Amino acid sequence: MPTSETSPLAALEAEGIIVRGPVPAEFAEILTPEAVRFVASLQRAFGGRRKELLAARQAVRARLDAGELPSFPAETKEIREADWKVAPIPGDILDRRVEITGPVDRKMIINALNSGANVFMADFEDSNTPSWENQISGQRNLRDAIERTIDYEAPETGKKYRLNEKIATLFVRPRGWHLPESHVLVDGEEMSGGLFDFGLFFFHNAKRLLSRGLRPYFYLPKLEHYLEARLWNDAFVKAQADLGVPQGTIRATVLIETILASFQMDEILWELKDHSAGLNCGRWDYIFSFIKKFSRRKDFVLPDRGLISMDRHFLASYVALLIKTCHRRGIHAMGGMSAYIPVKTDAADNEAALAKVRADKLREVRAGHDGTWVAHPGLVEIAKAIFDEGMPGKNQLHVLRQEVEIGASDLLAVPDGVITEKGFRHNVNIGILYLESWLRGTGCVPLYNLMEDAATAEISRSQLWQWVHHQARFDDGRVITKDLYKTIFHEEINTIRRRVGDEAFHAGKFEDAAQLFDDMISSREFPEFLTLPAYNMILKYEGF
Repeated sequence: MPTSETSPLAALEAEGIIVRGPVPAEFAEILTPEAVRFVASLQRAFGGRRKELLAARQAVRARLDAGELPSFPAETKEIREADWKVAPIPGDILDRRVEITGPVDRKMIINALNSGANVFMADFEDSNTPSWENQISGQRNLRDAIERTIDYEAPETGKKYRLNEKIATLFVRPRGWHLPESHVLVDGEEMSGGLFDFGLFFFHNAKRLLSRGLRPYFYLPKLEHYLEARLWNDAFVKAQADLGVPQGTIRATVLIETILASFQMDEILWELKDHSAGLNCGRWDYIFSFIKKFSRRKDFVLPDRGLISMDRHFLASYVALLIKTCHRRGIHAMGGMSAYIPVKTDAADNEAALAKVRADKLREVRAGHDGTWVAHPGLVEIAKAIFDEGMPGKNQLHVLRQEVEIGASDLLAVPDGVITEKGFRHNVNIGILYLESWLRGTGCVPLYNLMEDAATAEISRSQLWQWVHHQARFDDGRVITKDLYKTIFHEEINTIRRRVGDEAFHAGKFEDAAQLFDDMISSREFPEFLTLPAYNMILKYEGF
């Protein structure tokens, strides 16, 4: 689907830049020739290093498959042991006690900014299907939010949504290094999805934000090595220089959501120290990463997803190390997401869910976190009340956790527990339902009173792969064979069909989702990311 010859972007093809996605008038406001040249310049500067770093990930994976275990890098011992601080925290984000996250659709942006949270993280990654429509509409929505011209009218009710006078501070999460933007080719190669998301937002909004006394703030996902943080830092330096924005204007929080990154927290902060806004406990992707990186090892098989709570030693150790590291370097240590959400249809279930949220947030504030995440506006007040009581100041940087001593064995401690048929079935059911929603363009969906996104779906499918391929046992002694998996898989497909009805089942993406999900569980090699083959299916729907 090449660029139309009548499009202003057609001239860019002579420069080696091809925009393959459609560019209607409202998209042309974002995809201006100048903006596209800017993101292409980032791709040209950093695309090669990105590919090298992704190749390095595969080399590490091969060593882990061969039995090697991660450790704290010897070559950066001096950085870990030296006394240094990151750049001072900007005044408007000294207090980040409650952050709400969600995708970049128009209604979500308005509700999240109005929610009473300190920060809204607009997500181009785990809670967003990266269709061309979603990515470019999302950029347009964020521009309008910064301009305060954003509004929305619900078609089913006529209800109108507009921004309040006081709104949350905006952070933006671009896609991770592994994800491409296939709709844009630069010198014959697909763009980095992360550079595309970051570059478009920064090009259109950096000076807008500065003119309002604000800054461009980001969240960086799924880093596995400090050199990947260095790549982001170099992209920030170039972007600021190219647009005449003062160096150090950008600030970014890194999600520590891979097991390998937990061994390099100091190094990641060091690489981004002039642009750092701290680290965050991305707990769900962290659990997924723990399974993925040791997928070949039978001694790393985990129990039911519901049994892997934050009090488990490997997770509690990761939390304590993150808080100690951040506070030693003078920067925020952000807590993670409780997946529970309000239950409107059942008072008892609702109170049970809210009790779990309260317990989770109380654990975080007592541990020394400077703030926490929620996935629903109805949880902002609950989380805020707990942090107000437990954290009377703007943050807890004074909580140094000097008593904490975490070694590799702590971070790699495999939690015990059982594998149940109920947990197995739940993983199959949730995985297919979530993936079907993702293929329809919705990357964040409430299922069984939990908010599911790509990270929680990754846990479900990775556990299934691990259990099947290592022939783990249920708590009743049965071996989990491929045949048993296939039986349960087909039974759960029928359960889903009955739940949604035949008409909705065939009208939706259930058959594609089920086939894709089954292919990933049945694959001899562990597929790195669910979202990569799923993205290819989105491209197929779009005609690529």
